[in-house]
Amino acid sequence: MALRFVRLFRPGAAAFNAGTGAHTAGFHTSRAAHLRYGWLAFMLGERTTPRFTENSKIFCVEGNLASGKGALAQSLADRLGMLYMPEVDVHYLDKMTKESVPLDKAYNGNCSLEKFYMDPKAKDGNSYRLQSWLYIMRLLQYSDAMEHLLATGQGVILERSPFSDGVFLEAMFSQGYIRAACVEHYEEIKNISLCEFLPPHLIIYVDNPVEEVQKNLKASGKSYLQNVPLSYLQSIETAYKKTFLPKIRVDSEVISYNARETQDVEKIAEDIKFLKFNKGPWLEQDDVTFHHKRVLVEDKRRVANLTCIARYLPEITIGAHDFDKNYYSFRSLPGKNYAEGFNADVGDKGIWLK
Repeated sequence: MALRFVRLFRPGAAAFNAGTGAHTAGFHTSRAAHLRYGWLAFMLGERTTPRFTENSKIFCVEGNLASGKGALAQSLADRLGMLYMPEVDVHYLDKMTKESVPLDKAYNGNCSLEKFYMDPKAKDGNSYRLQSWLYIMRLLQYSDAMEHLLATGQGVILERSPFSDGVFLEAMFSQGYIRAACVEHYEEIKNISLCEFLPPHLIIYVDNPVEEVQKNLKASGKSYLQNVPLSYLQSIETAYKKTFLPKIRVDSEVISYNARETQDVEKIAEDIKFLKFNKGPWLEQDDVTFHHKRVLVEDKRRVANLTCIARYLPEITIGAHDFDKNYYSFRSLPGKNYAEGFNADVGDKGIWLK
């Protein structure tokens, strides 16, 4: 169902690419049509590797909830001259399409983060819809990160990535928040989608004790984070250390710091300089393979379609009539009736411009 909501949005990659900040090769032909980077640009000499520098890499800062990932990622990005991308939320698609106000949850995965923490075992399937939707959002963000890197040469630091999403699914399942069928479905979509992307060059893991994490959540002041079970936080930590980190270490560099050590950004930047970065599929790439990757990551609709599997799951499946209802409901919103560019100057009236 989450992917079906993605399909409600404007056609074409331009809508998904709005606001990414990447300077891609292209010719602006009109307000409604764009000729973006593609085989013609490649034939005319557009290449990726000449713009790469020492910091033309993708780093991901990982760790438990409220462990200080965002502050470290931001500080490190500023120190290294890289682009910082904060952790996605359910409204990431709204930001990509430059919505003036966040759209209703009916168009954002029909899920609620607040409800998950207040009632993680809700019988309406909110927990898995949330996980499924956030995976798509993280995949879209990661495609933005790769697009930015390949188009500009500037490195990117993300706060969490789709590669670590299985950590939270594993924790949810261990706590009885989702069914085994949901785990099987998630693993299937992850296996057919993540293989199309190059993994991060570096994983920086923030190792904060679960007791401190729980205190930080309570200190946030958000009512729905006041009673997050310690067992759930422990399950996340266990999944990171026993599943994700050993697996990702095969293709990516991995370094770990405790909460106190993350305060010394200069030391972390110095540690990164001594990493060899001598493993993983990035070493096998050239301008031809980068060209194909760049074409993929610029096509956000194609990226979202990678998560589409025809399987019935009550938690995420909606019927044709409900889909049509949601589709026409979305199209009836102000400014959604016509393609981007044709009604941009008429406010909310949606009048066709001649």
